[in-house]
Amino acid sequence: MVSSHVSALKSKHANIEAQLREEMNRPAPDDATIQMLKKRKLRIKEELSAH
Repeated sequence: MVSSHVSALKSKHANIEAQLREEMNRPAPDDATIQMLKKRKLRIKEELSAH
């Protein structure tokens, strides 16, 4: 059960990382979107470190 949760978190983390890279590579990146994605990524990273 825990390993599937960790796998899901890692998948979400990778997905957010991809979204973040995509947004940062746009000609006019949206700072608010970048900030929101970074916060979501950090929350997931913190949850992963707790397992």
